[in-house]
Amino acid sequence: MANSRWFLALAGVALAFSTGAALGGFHGRQPPSSLPQTLRGTVQVPLPESGDGAPRGERRPADTLKELYPTLAACWEAPPGLARLERTEITARFSLRRDGSLIGEPRITFATPPSETRARDILTEATIAAIRRCTPARITAALGAAIAGRPMALRFVYAGPRGQGI
Repeated sequence: MANSRWFLALAGVALAFSTGAALGGFHGRQPPSSLPQTLRGTVQVPLPESGDGAPRGERRPADTLKELYPTLAACWEAPPGLARLERTEITARFSLRRDGSLIGEPRITFATPPSETRARDILTEATIAAIRRCTPARITAALGAAIAGRPMALRFVYAGPRGQGI
């Protein structure tokens, strides 16, 4: 009986030390993750014409992610040669600097699988070209500071002209 009390007391002390180290070591905060969280967005393309009549370059700078994603997707155009695809989705991953310019080369991380390799290549080239055309994006200093260097995954969804294909 004395041995079991001794064991329980020792187990309680060990548990207290391990819990304290696990919770108190970061003072209630989680340790920093090794990779930054990806900012994700989805945009239906092509974008409808804006009602303000202002050319794309003369609109006010994006101040939120909700405003930034359409700004980056504004240059996407349905690529010629994909007439048989009715619904297409493609996701590009990239990062921007504080001034809205690209860091490195955008990467395609997902695309609805076209049956032909050539169709997939055309779609990939068109998406990367659209991101290049729309950067540097017009963004505010505050948004630039918040997104600088963070990975973004932007999904372009094209539904085709009312089911008629591209």
